[in-house]
Amino acid sequence: MAGAGALLRTTFLIAKPNYKIPITFSLFQSQSKRTPHHHNRRHYQFIRKFSSSQPSHRNRSNVVDILEERGLLESLTSENLRSVCSDSSLRVYCGFDPTAETLHLGNLIGIIVLSWFLRCGHSAVVLVGGATGRIGDPSGKSFERPELDIQTLNRNIAGISDTVLNILNVDNGSYSIRVLNNYDWWKDVKFLDFLKDVGRFARVNTMMAKESVKRRLEASDQGLSYTEFTYQLLQGYDFFHLFKSENVRVQIGGSDQWGNITAGTELIRKLHQSDAAYGLTFPLLLKSDGTKFGKSEDGAIWLSPSMLSPYKFYQYFFSIPDDDVVRFLRILTFVSLEEIGEIEMEMKSDGYVQNSAQRRLAEEVTRFVHGEDGLAEAIKATEALRPGSDTRLDWKTIEGISEDVPWCCLGYDEVVNARVVDISVSTGLIESKSAARRLLKQGGLYLNNGRVDDEGKKIDSDDIVDGKILLLSAGKKNKMVVRIA
Repeated sequence: MAGAGALLRTTFLIAKPNYKIPITFSLFQSQSKRTPHHHNRRHYQFIRKFSSSQPSHRNRSNVVDILEERGLLESLTSENLRSVCSDSSLRVYCGFDPTAETLHLGNLIGIIVLSWFLRCGHSAVVLVGGATGRIGDPSGKSFERPELDIQTLNRNIAGISDTVLNILNVDNGSYSIRVLNNYDWWKDVKFLDFLKDVGRFARVNTMMAKESVKRRLEASDQGLSYTEFTYQLLQGYDFFHLFKSENVRVQIGGSDQWGNITAGTELIRKLHQSDAAYGLTFPLLLKSDGTKFGKSEDGAIWLSPSMLSPYKFYQYFFSIPDDDVVRFLRILTFVSLEEIGEIEMEMKSDGYVQNSAQRRLAEEVTRFVHGEDGLAEAIKATEALRPGSDTRLDWKTIEGISEDVPWCCLGYDEVVNARVVDISVSTGLIESKSAARRLLKQGGLYLNNGRVDDEGKKIDSDDIVDGKILLLSAGKKNKMVVRIA
């Protein structure tokens, strides 16, 4: 494994007049070319308005109480964490295994909890599982994860590191953030030494009693491999290593990580004779009907703009049902609880403007994940692409959503002088001419956001936006981008 990839170890400085903050991360050098961030924020360049000093314990907000008030607290390994986090600055860590090229919406809650710790004057370590990702966490899984090749693993490590740093760049305060790769220490660990130094403290009956192991053994005909069974020891040792070398005292994770987290606190207690390590879990992100939050009809809601545009990310939150929007404002944003309470009251009033709460949720989460530039891009596209909107469409705006909606390519001669009804059928936007005529009569057929009222309306050269593109809409949601060859 030592020859798997060249290891980069780089230190970056967050810049502010007369104030520098080190951010260090270690990761494998990706074998593939990274997709550049298409907003104005450069990778690893952090220029923001920061406070110049860390809050003292006298005015430090209690992060555990805040998380509990906002519905972000599931369990604590010890209630002592409440007093400890008020009296001193703690270092907290959250781990992400590189199972995909970037993170998805289910991972966002961990980043938000980290951000709350930062806002309350603590520091953070983000751990990317370059070692544990080779094994796969059995928690919440019915089958063993497929093994990733080294090139894919390295690409995922780089992509996740980019995503986390770009998000925390928005609101990382003035405190140290380190992004580490656990392969850095695991590559030097010998199996016999691990069994001698760590394995002798592990009790099989305790490991078998972990919920993640019990569920897997009960639910899967394939059982659990020894490799997966030892995952909790690896994650536990990660916590021990970070406790010893980085002064990390708190590990956070989703509720399904409880067994892995307690494996770490138990190992620290036995190996280091210390009770100063704590675990904190947050609830998994679910909708009010109990189904998993973070999936759309098209798949996962990714946090990287290279995987999902800010426009589509924004639209996902804009479509959240009323039953969920207030709870998600508490969990996924930093809007004060007082203001959220006002929004909730407004939703019950007669003068409430429909989807106002969803718009606020979409704005806040998009700003946190994609920054001000990403939010501006999403709002511009949303407004411009609304059927009937007076906003002038341009080629760049339409092209910006072409990856998020169906598109096709037609020749200039195929389009000019063709009827809109015919083009809407030939492009696949509408299934038949009779359906297109019916939609037209109902006022639901649009060309470049302008309603088509005449069944005989033909496309002329002036309708082609900037001479390059057309936008057809069937109702408010179904669209077709037509690129002109």
